[in-house]
Amino acid sequence: MSKRHDAIFEDVLKDLNKESAPVEEDRGATRFLRRSNALAEVGDREEKVLRWVDPAHCVMWARHNRAYELLNEDNCRDLIDSIKSQGQQEFPAIVRRLQGGSGVEYEVVCGARRHFAVSWLRSHNYPQFRYLVEVRDMSDEEAFRLADVENRDREDISDFERARDYAAALEQYYGGRQKAMAERLEVSEGWLSRYLTLARLPKEVIAAYPSIRDVKELHARVLKPLLADPKVAPSILDAAKKLAERQADARAEQGTPVDASKVLATLKSAAAGPKRSRPPEHIFRGDAESTGVTLRKRGTKVLLEFSEKLSDTALRTAFEAYLAHRGKGRK
Repeated sequence: MSKRHDAIFEDVLKDLNKESAPVEEDRGATRFLRRSNALAEVGDREEKVLRWVDPAHCVMWARHNRAYELLNEDNCRDLIDSIKSQGQQEFPAIVRRLQGGSGVEYEVVCGARRHFAVSWLRSHNYPQFRYLVEVRDMSDEEAFRLADVENRDREDISDFERARDYAAALEQYYGGRQKAMAERLEVSEGWLSRYLTLARLPKEVIAAYPSIRDVKELHARVLKPLLADPKVAPSILDAAKKLAERQADARAEQGTPVDASKVLATLKSAAAGPKRSRPPEHIFRGDAESTGVTLRKRGTKVLLEFSEKLSDTALRTAFEAYLAHRGKGRK
């Protein structure tokens, strides 16, 4: 958590540490007073309600910026261990209430890893843990900005997950107006543009990587001008498809994955085309110990190279050998 996040949830922790978490949700929610943001007048307070709920009663918001399917015990181990150590979840997830009688009551806007960690613990002999949530009423655009602010400085959300989220939001909330979106998020247009470029990489290129988490914003900067060149783009896409097949085999445990740096190098090589082989050469010597004269062909021209230390006799003999070879080629 950053200092900003710590400040937001400071009062939450004070109340939660005074008593253990309720066993059942219907025992009521924990109420607390949270300081408003820095722009508010000193002394202003906003009342919020926290609830301990069964994570099975929550679903991820369809526009959540984290790929929930990529969460697992390994990449959530730090959080799982922390919750076990503290005896409860420390920071509440942000949710919206859902209407309907399907048994799902809340939509998670922020808190996918916390949801996974609590769910994992409950399914691994720790049924006492509950999912701590703060229920808010907000629009989709507000939910998007809240999730972005919370996760922007987190290293466990990949560049591509963030880029994909920005690209969808650009059309859905800002009418494709990149400047308006940048102003709303309080970022520079250039910074936002780099992530949008990443989101627009061809699906063949994304599939060439071991995981979407391995696709970096820097990779998009390198590949963008190459993919914009109609002469080399097809070669890049062909190379990407071959890499994607290898990555799919690796996921099926039929080989080893190609790491991200090698993927980028392979795609760049495909843009450069095959390496030109050196033109064929012949060496004509006057004797076995002489360096002789080296002949290389360049189209219709012939290049003869020899050391300036070569003696006149050795040079004359080598040229005679070359002329004899040339004469045979004309017959």
